[in-house]
Order: sequence, then structure tokens, then C-alpha cells
Amino acid sequence: MITPTDVPGPQGELLLRTMPMPADTSFNGDIFGGWLMSQMDLAGSMMAKEVTRTRTVTVAVESMQFIKPVRVGDVVCCYGRVKRVGTTSVTIMLEVWVRPILHTGKDQFTTFKVTEAAFTYVAIDQEGKKQTIDKTRLAGAAESSV
Repeated sequence: MITPTDVPGPQGELLLRTMPMPADTSFNGDIFGGWLMSQMDLAGSMMAKEVTRTRTVTVAVESMQFIKPVRVGDVVCCYGRVKRVGTTSVTIMLEVWVRPILHTGKDQFTTFKVTEAAFTYVAIDQEGKKQTIDKTRLAGAAESSV
């Protein structure tokens, strides 16, 4: 397994940049893992739609691990890259990196990874049924990984 220090920086394209608010915190004052996962799913679904040029739905999340807590005021950046394009699905590798703007001490202005996971999306038609991905219509980002 790759540890957060093995990779010097984010891998992939910046898909989403946001900041958590106090309503997104647990009783400990840290951001809920579910909120973070939701942001990743939003970012991944945008990339999946761009790649497949069709509607997609999330069907799986693989091995998500939370490395460090996220706090209110942190700048949350979600990066993604296409891992695999199959017959009806696309897998997007997503990473979340944080820049703690409001912290003091050694973490101030230091960007670090807080989580990563592979999200799989399935292409669907207008009735919500699984459909084959038309690989002749794939966006440029996916062509090199097919």
C-alpha cells in the first residue's frame, strides 16, 4: 500500500475545490467522512459523465481509507484520473488533498492527502438501464487508458 508520504503531490486532474462548514462536523469538531465521500462522488461523477458522454450512476467505492482529519476552514481539493473504462462502466481513482489555511504551526500552508478511493460508475440510458459505453465517443481523458 502507498502511504501518504510516498507520493509528493496530487495525482490527476483537479475536479473540485471546496471548503467545509461548521454544519459538516462531527461532535469532535472534525468533518464527517460521509461529507468528504459525498464531495468525492460529485467530483468523480462529473469526470465519469465527461468521459462516457452519457448519464452515469455510482455503483461501487473501493477501499476508502481516511488518513487525516479535515477541519472547518480547510481547503478541500479533489483530484481524479481514469483508472479503467469497461463495456458499461468507468472507474475513477479519486484523491482528496487538503490545505489547512486557518491552522497554526507546522501544518499551516502544508498540503497533505486525507483520503483516496476508486469510484466505479455505470453508464445508463434515459430509462435508467445499464448501457454500453460508446468508445468512439470517449472524451480525450479516457482514450489513453482504454
